[in-house]
Amino acid sequence: MKVLAINGSPHMDEGNTAMILNPFLEGMKEAGSDVEVFFTSMLKIGPCNADMSCWFTNPGKCAQKDDMQMLLPKIKEADVIVWASPVYYAGITGPLKILMDRQLPLYLQGAKGALARQQKAVLVSTCSAWELSMFDPLLLQMKAIYMKPDGSSDFAGALLRPMADGMKEMIKAGETGLVEGIFQAAREAGRQLVREGMISEELEAQVSRELMPRDAYYKAAQLMMEQMQSAMKKSK
Repeated sequence: MKVLAINGSPHMDEGNTAMILNPFLEGMKEAGSDVEVFFTSMLKIGPCNADMSCWFTNPGKCAQKDDMQMLLPKIKEADVIVWASPVYYAGITGPLKILMDRQLPLYLQGAKGALARQQKAVLVSTCSAWELSMFDPLLLQMKAIYMKPDGSSDFAGALLRPMADGMKEMIKAGETGLVEGIFQAAREAGRQLVREGMISEELEAQVSRELMPRDAYYKAAQLMMEQMQSAMKKSK
């Protein structure tokens, strides 16, 4: 099984999203998959210019010359594509959305606009908020993209981690028990996806599990913000 993961976090492997993505991909490797990872921050990809040349002039081919020329064949050949992104403003990051838009030529065969390939898709996302509902816009988009005409879907699941900053603070404080359980669930989700072609709701819930009550989380977050502001003022 070929797996292509695209991480849209500007922090790449140092970001919150990588904390969930990396054990997930390790689980897929353990189950025998060939995994390749790209970071949007390291790619040069322009936005779709909507000239429709990939529909009418050169069906299935984009006229732009950038890193999508390298990436499109890899997307086409992947059995599973993992879209990974933090939530900053009610959606995926801008560079990742641009890359997704530029997939359009892969959905065309000749001039008829037929779907050119089928593959499983997974969403991995993190945010700083306590509420799991922060991921609703991303889930709606992914499910819409991968819905098939017969009503079935190639969307295989989502690993969603709210309170991601809180998770990092718990690691710093040595409170690793609950966090390690989250990482283990992400790893098992990778193994399960390879074995069964989907991620169970049970494993999704384990990855998204609550770290602490809402009020306690936001109280701690406010204290952390105040400390950061104080440190920035002192550095000036």
